[in-house]
Amino acid sequence: MRLQYPTNIHIIKVPCTGRVDLIHLLLAFEQGADGVFVAGCLEGDCHYMHGNLYARKRVGRAKEILDTIGVGRDRVEMYNLSAGQGSRWAEIAREFTERIRGLGPSPIRVAHEKKAA
Repeated sequence: MRLQYPTNIHIIKVPCTGRVDLIHLLLAFEQGADGVFVAGCLEGDCHYMHGNLYARKRVGRAKEILDTIGVGRDRVEMYNLSAGQGSRWAEIAREFTERIRGLGPSPIRVAHEKKAA
């Protein structure tokens, strides 16, 4: 079964979501992303013990920063699911894409495009 998810999603694989740092989340926006979501193990089921909990805290901090600078906290999200939930991942990808589409382009991307023009 092939998973159907939006083609504009760029997947970056990491061994554990605990490796996703705040700077990675913010750089994604600087490099033109309109939204970022992190998909990690179910809480309490992390192979690396607490990696997904660290990621959740970092995503929360990114939300605070994005709100402060006027980008909006809804552009970044953390989801927890197991490796066997591929169809749920695809559903999340579609839902998140629609949410971001509804928010419109990231103000950071718009500013970069204006600067480049």
